[in-house]
Amino acid sequence: MEQQLDYAAVRAAADRTAGAIRPVAVAPVADGLWYALEFLQHTGSFKARGAHNFVAAHRAAGTLPDAGVTIASGGNAGLACAWAARAQGVPATVFLPATAPRVKVDRLRGYGADVRLVGDHYGEALEACHRFAADSGALASHAFDHPLIAAGAGTLTDEIRAALPGLDTLVVAVGGGGLFAGVATAARAHGVRVVAAEPEHCRALNAALEAGRPVDVPVDSVASDSLGAPRVSADALAAARQDNAVSVLVPDEAITAARRALWEEHRIVVEAGAATALAAVRTAPKPLGERVAVVLCGANTDPGHL
Repeated sequence: MEQQLDYAAVRAAADRTAGAIRPVAVAPVADGLWYALEFLQHTGSFKARGAHNFVAAHRAAGTLPDAGVTIASGGNAGLACAWAARAQGVPATVFLPATAPRVKVDRLRGYGADVRLVGDHYGEALEACHRFAADSGALASHAFDHPLIAAGAGTLTDEIRAALPGLDTLVVAVGGGGLFAGVATAARAHGVRVVAAEPEHCRALNAALEAGRPVDVPVDSVASDSLGAPRVSADALAAARQDNAVSVLVPDEAITAARRALWEEHRIVVEAGAATALAAVRTAPKPLGERVAVVLCGANTDPGHL
């Protein structure tokens, strides 16, 4: 399937996912500031949007094989892929390093996934996933680097705009860039600014902007479990170069403080990755806009770490 990421692709994703995903709740928290509570989404993160769009689009095009879908991910993308495959009645085969925490394996199996534990590192699991796709004919999915995945994530923008008339700024955390690419693509169609927040030592998008192309970066952050992509997608870089986007970096201390503040002030528990977006607001030298929505994108975390 030939795909490109544009606003039309986001609108098509909205049609495909209608009734299957939970519309985002938007809550006022301070003067000019709202939280988009996307951690309430199926599987606990925004990833369900892109995964459902990816699988449903292939189903509609007649390109969803009986062998189902496969992905290498023990995180939110793997959970979302397994959930979306189950909804379409096809198998999901998820590859993880043998060192993956048992809780992740159990959650994936709870969604009906066939979990394969391979090697000690993610790279080995990814190679095994590629071999499995080639041998079995299963459809290979990706955590973030695919137009259908990003377009699904981008459906958040219009939902937030509908709940918050006059929205001028969206703040999102960036790992590999699927969420940012989709949200920014839709936001640009409506003149909404997007702030891309990354940890200082986990800055694939920021580094790509500096280099003028996607480059590999070291990953060392309290948020690296969900934002730890070593390289950002080309679609994310293209979106970041548009006039409605800005890249900011935040220190780990601010991420930890933002995560703790969400719990202490609102009894909200999120991943450090989701707290990265709020950290950008809390550390900004001046308000980021007059009507700002912060996307709290996922909550698959251990509350004990608060």
